[in-house]
Amino acid sequence: MQRTNTLEPVPADGNARRAVVDEARKSLATIILGKDEQISLALACLLARGHLLIEDLPGLGKTMLAQALARVLGLSFSRVQFTSDLLPADIIGVSVFRQESGEFEFQPGPVFAQLILADEVNRATPKAQSALLEAMEEHQVSVDGKTRELPSPFFVIATQNPGDQIGTFPLPESQLDRFLMRIAIGYPDEESERELIAGDDRREMLRDIRAIASPDMLVSLQAVVREVPVTDALVSYIQALVRHTRESADIEIGLSPRGAQALVAAARAHAFVENHSGVFPDDVQAVFAAVAGHRLKPAGGTRFRNPAELCQHVIDRVAIP
Repeated sequence: MQRTNTLEPVPADGNARRAVVDEARKSLATIILGKDEQISLALACLLARGHLLIEDLPGLGKTMLAQALARVLGLSFSRVQFTSDLLPADIIGVSVFRQESGEFEFQPGPVFAQLILADEVNRATPKAQSALLEAMEEHQVSVDGKTRELPSPFFVIATQNPGDQIGTFPLPESQLDRFLMRIAIGYPDEESERELIAGDDRREMLRDIRAIASPDMLVSLQAVVREVPVTDALVSYIQALVRHTRESADIEIGLSPRGAQALVAAARAHAFVENHSGVFPDDVQAVFAAVAGHRLKPAGGTRFRNPAELCQHVIDRVAIP
């Protein structure tokens, strides 16, 4: 993706930081209509240096959201269409023998971009899915005994169709845990859908969107997010939520310490996106389903229809200190 009109690293001034975030949200909202919550969560995920999993039916804008995020944030972009015959080398790259030099030369794969769209990730075999694991966790890949650094910043946005669709392979727990958040787009409301049907082509509009940020600016914003204050009372609230997931009869596997850390990071980023002075219980509740839903394993015979209902049940059962 060609970047245009990128800005310098974000100034220390708080108003300038707010302008960047607000403008990014407005730009994304012109492409992804009526999905302010999903846009806020996606931005918070990237600002928290996390990877994003978008699970929903085909045709609801998963790929468009990923492309729009790359364009608005000024990031280099590559897309990998996951299929049943995809090989790890198709993602990471391969060494090719050059006869003229008599040496092998590494040809980087699509993973060497700042934002990777792993489209329909659960249509590939577990072997191909696992090719992303080291990249997502370590921001590096190992090829032919050599470790190669990936660009900075580095994000993976993966899309997947519901697991009951034909030709899908469930993501293993180890890979699900690499994603800071999992969100769904959902059907548009009536007014937004009418605009989508009668309005301009969103793909054409996407080409005209200018970059609001730059990679350096995004790294600066991430550093600011890590400094958003978290009080002792807020930590106690998060601990209470985590403890409930481990003790509830409705949940077989609760949140791990890494899941609790992910909840703090996501809540910090959400507070920053929403221009809060610190992290409040509302921020934790806003990101809880996105952070915890794919990490919790419901007990057998649970009465909850989906992870969102289970997460809301946890929130309802834990008092705010």
